[in-house]
Formats: sequence, structure tokens, C-alpha cells
Amino acid sequence: MRDREQGFTLIEMLIVVAIILIIAAIAIPNLLRSKMAANEASAVGSLRTLVTASVSYSAIYGNGFPPSLGTMSGPAGAVNATCNNALLVDPLLGSNGAGNTSQKSGYNFTYVPGAPISTPPPSCTTPGVNSYTIGAVPVIIGASGQRGFFADPSGVLRFTTDGSMPTIASPPLQ
Repeated sequence: MRDREQGFTLIEMLIVVAIILIIAAIAIPNLLRSKMAANEASAVGSLRTLVTASVSYSAIYGNGFPPSLGTMSGPAGAVNATCNNALLVDPLLGSNGAGNTSQKSGYNFTYVPGAPISTPPPSCTTPGVNSYTIGAVPVIIGASGQRGFFADPSGVLRFTTDGSMPTIASPPLQ
């Protein structure tokens, strides 16, 4: 009598691979939806942080609202907070001290300042502004996020469901 070799047949291996592929096909879309939900939650949290930082800037420096997104953070590695580099938010979110756009967790953030105030404090080289809007839209709609978000000095967050830039007329986030 011959000893039969131990091991798996080709058919058994194909069945195992097919089962793994079916499980992966079910799990991957759920994983992507979870990542989009996490990115959206991060964008909402970041907008709330920026609104709070704007109010803090106004209260601390008496210069209206920040004239730019970069003013709220300052350059990476800065240690002394000033009216021009307030260090109120992380440099990643505050565009590393320059400009009015940043990117974090699959979302692009855009800060749009209003009109400059007439008399800034002597310690501020750039006058603050009387209002602002902040928008957050997905880098890739349907992949990094599905909804767009908006905030202004009122602190009410607004959204769109198609990933476009919301406005003051968009519905509030509940």
C-alpha cells in the first residue's frame, strides 16, 4: 500500500483563495466608508478649532479676527506668540504660517478674510479683519470625503452633501 502524500490539493487552495477574495470584497468598501467618515469628523473638528482660535485671537490681541489662516498658527518651530504668529493652532492646520489654505485628513481648508479693520493695535503689523469664512472640501470627493463644510464668526457649521463648497445658505450641521 502506498503512502498518500499529505498536503492540500489545487482545488482546495483555489477554494480558500476564493473565500478570502469574497471576504475582502465585502470588507474593503466598509473600510473606505469608515475612512471617509473619520475624515469628515476630523474636518468638522478642525473647523471648530479654527472658529475657537479666531475668537481667541480677537480677544487676546484686540485686532479683530485673524487676517489669514497662517496668522493663527505661525511658522513651524515658532515659540513666541505674537499678533502676527498667534500659535493658536497647529502649523499643519494653519498653513505653516503662510497663506489661507491648508490640507489635513483628506480635506482642503480655505480661509477667506473679510474687510480689514481701520485701526490695528501698534503691536500688529497686519490689521485684522471684521469677518471671515472657512470652507473645508474633500480632496477627492467620494474617496477622502463626501460632504463639504463651512464656518463663519457665528460658529454655526454648515454643510453640503455633494462635496461642493457650502455657503451661509447651506443647512446647518446638527
